[in-house]
Amino acid sequence: MKEVKGGICAVKGVKAWGMKEGKMGLAIMLAKGPAAGVFTLNKVKAAPVLVSQDHLEKNGKEFNGLIVNSGNANAFTHEQGIKDAITMANLLAKKLDVDPHTIGVSSTGVIGRPMNMPWYKDHFEEVFSKVTSKAEGSEMANKAIMTTDLVQKTYAVEIEGKIRIGGICKGSGMIEPNMGTMLAFVFTDAKMGQAQLQKCLKKAADKSFNMIVVDGDTSTNDNLFIIATGEAGKPDLKQFQEGLDHVCIELAKKVARDGEGATKLIEATVTGAKSVEDARKAAKAIIRSPLFKSAVYGTDPNWGRAVCAVGYSGSDIDPRKVTLAFSDGKNTVKLVDAGVPKSDEKTLAMAKKIMGNDPLYVAVDLKLGKSSATAWGCDLTHKYVDINASYTT
Repeated sequence: MKEVKGGICAVKGVKAWGMKEGKMGLAIMLAKGPAAGVFTLNKVKAAPVLVSQDHLEKNGKEFNGLIVNSGNANAFTHEQGIKDAITMANLLAKKLDVDPHTIGVSSTGVIGRPMNMPWYKDHFEEVFSKVTSKAEGSEMANKAIMTTDLVQKTYAVEIEGKIRIGGICKGSGMIEPNMGTMLAFVFTDAKMGQAQLQKCLKKAADKSFNMIVVDGDTSTNDNLFIIATGEAGKPDLKQFQEGLDHVCIELAKKVARDGEGATKLIEATVTGAKSVEDARKAAKAIIRSPLFKSAVYGTDPNWGRAVCAVGYSGSDIDPRKVTLAFSDGKNTVKLVDAGVPKSDEKTLAMAKKIMGNDPLYVAVDLKLGKSSATAWGCDLTHKYVDINASYTT
């Protein structure tokens, strides 16, 4: 497996473009083939989520593309929101002369506001006319879907057989996917059936997007799509899963690192758990904890907050067996060793120094089993509050 440039346009059969004008954005991604999706479990599902779920159920064996807008979430907009999401799909379907049910729809922005449909309709032709298989197409589509994101998020790989998997995503705040993701769009030129594609996507989501937390809020609009064009032939399924996992994990880490106001990435790995579910609960609890995230921001070696989070995570734990360590990738300090705290001045000073670096690696060994999991998050800063205290004003 090797990383390749070009984002989603590194994949055979994919064309894309997008435009951004202030907070408004529109992206079009064209690809023909089987499609799969994973969506938010928030009970307040945005209109495009409901429409796309319906389209996948009715025609997931062959999609023709995706249309995505930023500037408005089209969530909590009820019947009018559904009509607007369908209109977005119809815009692209009519241009391609295909069934609207073969188009996926996605939105991001402020909740509870009506869609500015005239703006999207007025700019549709401009975006569609520029779709391209060149790398610039992926970049422009990525830029178009950004909201509070500070950086574009893209990643692509090539596996054996010259099969490629590439994705772009957006996400910075309102991030704690729950069996779904934020907005992520993945494409592959592997030849695969829809059922197998769905199975692979779910596995990848559980290891990646479902293991990141910025602020603990599960969005109304979370979605992860994949379309397989089939232009590079059949893949080795094990290698394909590894490649898809890798792309999704790298994209997820980019989201966590670009969390609103963040200054550093936190990677928490829990080993020695009785089950994978226990390991996931414990790892996510650490990176979800506002107290621990604040301590990381202030480089305060208050490691007890990490142990506390594991304790309330719901996973099985024996405090007398727990081991905890911090690392910056070069230096490591053990703060708890088989239940014994190490809070001498030298140890705490080393922990403080390590916490000042980016990323911060947190390692917890529960010593109860053989299961493990890794989660990603970021520190909690003053800037996060500033951004979200005036998001709509």
